[in-house]
Amino acid sequence: MNKVDLVRLATERCEISRKDAVALIDGLFEDIQGAVITGEAVKIPGFGQFKVRDRAARIARNPATGEPVKVPAKRVFKFLPAKALKEAVMSKRGTKAPAGRKPAAKAPAKKVAASRGTARKAAPRAAAKKSSSRKKR
Repeated sequence: MNKVDLVRLATERCEISRKDAVALIDGLFEDIQGAVITGEAVKIPGFGQFKVRDRAARIARNPATGEPVKVPAKRVFKFLPAKALKEAVMSKRGTKAPAGRKPAAKAPAKKVAASRGTARKAAPRAAAKKSSSRKKR
């Protein structure tokens, strides 16, 4: 789902013009962003919480060389889902799709030649034979 989908759903659900729906959604995101930037947590019951956490400076290790590396302090954006949202996502059936929206169709799986990976490991001659039978361009 993207912003266009949100606007379309808002126009259908609230019976407002597209222009008003865009202004509503943009304003909502700006207000959430402004509050989080100032350090205030934005709590939406049943959905979750947007907040910023301060991480202290620390010393980590480079896994390749084992040398200590200084990691500077920074602010990190965090979303903490509400219990109801977590349970809905984790359930097997989940929740129904919003009104007017069809569930996404599953993409067809790509076909992979079964002998391709095993031919090289099991019989190197079969791989050589296969490459020689290719058409030359």
